[in-house]
Amino acid sequence: MAQSWGPTGPGKLFTSSPAWRLTLDGEQYCLEVSGKAQTGSVLFLELVKITPGNFWTALYFPSQNGKSKNLDGIPNEEAESLRSTISSTIEQIRYRERIQALLNDFNKATAPALAWAKQAVQAAKDQLQKKGWLTNEFVKRQNEGKPTGLSKYLSMPEVANHLEKQPSEIQEDLKFWKSDFSSFAKGVNQRHLTKQLTDSQAFFDSVEKSPLTDEQAKAVVCFDNRVLLVASAGSGKTSTMVAKAGYALKNGYFEADRMLLLAFNNDAAAELRQRIQARLGPLGLPADKVVAKTFHAFGLEVIGLATGKRPTLAPWVENGRDLEKLLTIVDELKDRDASFRTNWDLFRIVLGQDLPKFGKEADAPDAWDRNTRKEGFWTLNNEVVKSRGEQLIANWLFYNGVQYVYERAYEVETADAHYRQYYPDFYLPDAKAYLEHWALDANGNPPPDFVGYKEGMQWKKRVHAANGTKLLETTVAELWTGKAFHYLETQLQQLGVKLDLNPDRPTPGRKAIENPRLARTFRSFMTHAKSNRLDLIELKKRLKSGVAGDFQFRHTIFLNLLEKIWNQWEVQLKKDKCIDFEDMLNLATDCVEQGKWKNPYELVMVDEFQDASEARARLVAGLVNAPDKYLFAVGDDWQSINRFAGADLAVMTNFERRYGSAVTLKLETTFRCPQSLCDISSAFVQENPMQLRKVVRSSKPNLAEPILIIRVDDERKIRAAVEMRLEEILKESSIVGRKPKVLLLGRYQKDKAYLPNGNNAIELDFITIHSSKGLEADHIILPRITSETLGFPSRVADDPVLLLAMPNGDAFENAEERRLFYVALTRARATVTLITIAHKESEFVTELVREYQIPVRMADGTESSSELCSVCGDGFMVPKKGKYGDFFGCSNYPRCRHTRNIQQNEVKNQNWKH
Repeated sequence: MAQSWGPTGPGKLFTSSPAWRLTLDGEQYCLEVSGKAQTGSVLFLELVKITPGNFWTALYFPSQNGKSKNLDGIPNEEAESLRSTISSTIEQIRYRERIQALLNDFNKATAPALAWAKQAVQAAKDQLQKKGWLTNEFVKRQNEGKPTGLSKYLSMPEVANHLEKQPSEIQEDLKFWKSDFSSFAKGVNQRHLTKQLTDSQAFFDSVEKSPLTDEQAKAVVCFDNRVLLVASAGSGKTSTMVAKAGYALKNGYFEADRMLLLAFNNDAAAELRQRIQARLGPLGLPADKVVAKTFHAFGLEVIGLATGKRPTLAPWVENGRDLEKLLTIVDELKDRDASFRTNWDLFRIVLGQDLPKFGKEADAPDAWDRNTRKEGFWTLNNEVVKSRGEQLIANWLFYNGVQYVYERAYEVETADAHYRQYYPDFYLPDAKAYLEHWALDANGNPPPDFVGYKEGMQWKKRVHAANGTKLLETTVAELWTGKAFHYLETQLQQLGVKLDLNPDRPTPGRKAIENPRLARTFRSFMTHAKSNRLDLIELKKRLKSGVAGDFQFRHTIFLNLLEKIWNQWEVQLKKDKCIDFEDMLNLATDCVEQGKWKNPYELVMVDEFQDASEARARLVAGLVNAPDKYLFAVGDDWQSINRFAGADLAVMTNFERRYGSAVTLKLETTFRCPQSLCDISSAFVQENPMQLRKVVRSSKPNLAEPILIIRVDDERKIRAAVEMRLEEILKESSIVGRKPKVLLLGRYQKDKAYLPNGNNAIELDFITIHSSKGLEADHIILPRITSETLGFPSRVADDPVLLLAMPNGDAFENAEERRLFYVALTRARATVTLITIAHKESEFVTELVREYQIPVRMADGTESSSELCSVCGDGFMVPKKGKYGDFFGCSNYPRCRHTRNIQQNEVKNQNWKH
């Protein structure tokens, strides 16, 4: 239907435009100007300039037949309609032309897509035949080669109609080209997996002593380029690795000498070799050619082949005497460097523990004073003080030989109608001065929830001013910077007190950190720093950035000590012309990354991947950083890691960040623990959000009470409690044909003291939890689960200073201790018994009681307090006697003063029964 536009009468009058009319009829136009007509294709109008004015729009028509035209007088609204109609008509013409061109040369236009479709299908068949899986790498390659630009045309009705008339083969190929290749590959893999689970069932049933579970079999079949297998305790990960090696050989995916299995120690590597030979040899597979080595043996081999000179490992490193060597270095430095000796002893005796977050100095007490019936923090001088800051100051005073009295009544009576008697933090008799430690930050402010704290401070200062007594003051912020210690040193000397630094002074209370324990922290730090290729300059930058927390004074002293130890370590290595493990791993990685060593391996399988260090992770990445390389990593990130050897859990939990797109599979079926124990241990360890999620299912019968908590009122009764529990196990034992096996697991080697004398009716042994990984027993007993500094969790194991050397370190509170506790819980085929001490209950015990309602009983079987305080949340409500009769009070008194009368407890019990 034709449409026309032209000027209005007023428009012609005010613009002096000649009379004109433009008509559009289909794809043709007609322009009449003063009685003369011009016609043609609407495409010509694409060149027309339409310029709106205040009221009317001007149109400029370019030259046609030698003469251009300037027309005007059309109202702006009509001109906009004209512009829109011209534009839509031109677009229709162009669309029709494109469609016609495509239809005229349909075969040429679709040829690239058709060729790609045929190639992709054949490539998928070949890939499945050769490697048994359409890998992420394969899918990416196909997608990168896929032609583009045709999809928008195939959906056009005219092209769709034309396509329906083409042969079915072309229709199918174009449909395949148009579909999502990633989804296609996923479907192929799923169908292949389902078929293999049936076709290879005989292999899966016989390759190991017990038939593989579906989870294990799926992990065996899946041969993507990157596969992370997240295992559970007792889920058969070694069986899966052995079966996967056999499956690959059986199907011809890899030659035996193209497969490399890496383990973390000689025993693990030997077990892999033995298991592969024992299980795959009888199947006629070339098991003896499969390479299974430790990282260390492999790294030395790489360097030797790449450089023509195999390096020598330092003998003290190779023989496991690196800690002994480091202690020798420390002793030598102490002998010749007075500054080093002073700082070493200061760190060991006074600064051994970090300070908690501001406002949390009184949290997690580690001691109980039977005389004052108060809990708090145990000092070297055998007091129990209220906060970690006070503990630090008390230990500094003791180390310097300064006499002090903790919380002695002020020399003047202060009790009145408004205030009680004043008890300053410390009295220093030789200085005739008092010392108050204030909970103030760098801005002079207390924690927000310390209501009335500043008013109390001012009152105490007024008391001293009014009575003319000398008051020394320190703050939490001054501990962070070390100013507090310099201030005390200066002030005490001015008051006539002679400081007597004596690291050998007998300590009646808490023992200082032993040299070997502190040396172990330094050795671990060096391992991580080297593994992460961090030098001292970078470490100091990280310290200033605050990654290790607020206690910069402590961490600065640590780095100063480290610098001297590390320098001497390197001097000794050069002198002996040797390297250490971290040097070796870094050198081997350089050889791999720089192409100095020709990599023959196509499949790399890594066991215990949670123990991988950054250096090991880079070496593995170098091995698979080429097309058609395969990585299969197996680990359990819930278990404790070998941090002393540089293990960094982030290598596993951030797997794809380093290795690219991966398939993550899980072994969630355990053959060891009952389901109830799996549920508790799993929930416990997953409190840390950094842990990978999984749901552990047990193949064993369930047990109503898998965890028992026994409280003794004195540590001297622990061994008797262990003996009584062993007697119960004998009575309850339903094991037929063998003795019940019991493991006494200690957080520390010293816990072996609680091992009873032999009992012929029970297979009993002691081992530390760290050494128990991979072991199991019918029953597990943990003899000392307490809140002490060297309790469980340990207050010194997860030293925050390690965060300086671990860019991806896990900062979750007690992260490693929580994983270690998980290891202890999951060694049991039946029950776990936790023995704790009244008023020293571990926070792990408290959490189990609070979250899982596990009852607490005494060693003789009688019920003990299992009710947690509703106010503080981590104390137990225990019976107490007062001047008005018996009542229940929080075991955290005086930190928590919550009480409840006996009648409330009886009502509570009645309600529970009903």
